[in-house]
Amino acid sequence: MNRHKMKRLVSGAVMTTLAMSVAACSPGAGKPAEGGGGKAASGKDGPLDISIMAPIFKTTYPKDHSPVAAELEKYTNANIHFEWTPNSSYGDKFNITLASGKLPTVMVALDKGASFVNAVRSGAFWELGPYLKDYPNLSKANPIVLNNTSIDGKIYGVYRARALGRNAIVYRKDWLENLNMQPPKTIDDFYQMLKAFTYNDPDKNGKNDTYGMVVSKWTGGWAGPLDQIALWFGAPNKWGEDAGGKLQPAFLTKEYMDALKFMKKLYDEKLINQDFAVFDTAKYNDPLNNSQAGVIVDVADAAARIEDKIHQAQEKAGKDDKSKQFMDVVGSVSGPKGLRALPTSGYAGMIAISKSGAKTEKELRQVLGFLDKMNDEKAQILSGNGIEGKHYTKVQGGVEPSKDTNLLESELEGLNQILNFLPEDRTLKVVQTPIRQKQDQVQKENEKIVVPNPAEPLISNVYTQKGPQLDNIINDARVKFIVGQINEAGYQAALDLWKKSGGDDYVKEINELYSKSKSK
Repeated sequence: MNRHKMKRLVSGAVMTTLAMSVAACSPGAGKPAEGGGGKAASGKDGPLDISIMAPIFKTTYPKDHSPVAAELEKYTNANIHFEWTPNSSYGDKFNITLASGKLPTVMVALDKGASFVNAVRSGAFWELGPYLKDYPNLSKANPIVLNNTSIDGKIYGVYRARALGRNAIVYRKDWLENLNMQPPKTIDDFYQMLKAFTYNDPDKNGKNDTYGMVVSKWTGGWAGPLDQIALWFGAPNKWGEDAGGKLQPAFLTKEYMDALKFMKKLYDEKLINQDFAVFDTAKYNDPLNNSQAGVIVDVADAAARIEDKIHQAQEKAGKDDKSKQFMDVVGSVSGPKGLRALPTSGYAGMIAISKSGAKTEKELRQVLGFLDKMNDEKAQILSGNGIEGKHYTKVQGGVEPSKDTNLLESELEGLNQILNFLPEDRTLKVVQTPIRQKQDQVQKENEKIVVPNPAEPLISNVYTQKGPQLDNIINDARVKFIVGQINEAGYQAALDLWKKSGGDDYVKEINELYSKSKSK
């Protein structure tokens, strides 16, 4: 893609996000509309009527009442309506839905963004904290993680549990071996791997048809891999203390600029996909599945999913070697401050219950009962594995998923987005191949080197009001810097605009909240 076309795409994407974010923060945004949303329950002893808005990572997904969904409905005594939204545009759709006031019963909130906080404070969602103790699964939520999800000290969503050390570097092991290279240990090793994967014919097919790393567009802006890479360079995790002990955003630091320069170098040398700013997250793994790209900086468990896809393709071609390991994973690479890893917050968003979908306390309790039952072993297996004999078979050492990709995508994949995994992940595990054992090991090792975000539980009123506008300034600037539309001076001008547009007030308020939290 040429730079002129990229400029149009980037500008269009940023303006669209800005317009939608402003709409979501307009007066009255998030307030329940009269009669809006799906009804939570019939008020009788019959099945619970529940509508669920959740992200989806594939272009095909389970329809209402499809086989696995129907089994879940039977087990939970519910009529479930899914409102699937592509992950790449989930933030925009989430904001628009909040602004409309016509909310589904249950919504997956991916983070404590400004529009969600605004909606909570305007009374659009139920406070759940006082009720969780009454449910056998939900009552076992980790209090530390609950605190991370809290808004004004209260719980408005049941978090979706995730491994703390989940983020990692996933790469083609066979390509690295073809090039007689060792797994990366430093940032320079990582760069050399990307360069070799782009220019040294790593698949040995005699063609110039590969590149180093795939990067995709992320909800709310391009941030996923950059957040991890910035930590390698020594930047803080979203917020960090300066020399005087005051908190400052990561993107104001020199180390963050070093990471941006590194990403620009990767872009200029065509070691990453040139359309990264608009590349759909639903297709994030495709370039590795199809042997076009060799690296993805994402989550460790992507390694096994990608390897499964490669084996399936090899099997269709009649040349699969079951014993061959195509993928490998490392937790991090060493930078100026040693080994550092970006942690999850212990959760990946939360499941919130709207007051327009559950209008009474009785209906709220019915929905909580549904969420609790979804965390029973049977419901977790249905949502995560499917129906035995159709979506998986039991084999020695675990289960084997169906090789019918279309079947899995159209009837199963995505249903795990509404699981909280409380008190634990109860799904059936596939046979523990070497790559699955390695990724589990990496996640445990990462827990020793993760860098916490000191501002994780803090909620800023300034950000609640101006968050989308502030985020768009930074999202726009870093993409433009990487693709060469602005230089360092242009990036600094964007930072100055961010500060004048409310950023300085935001930093001041966060520090006041941080000081209070430390004195408790």
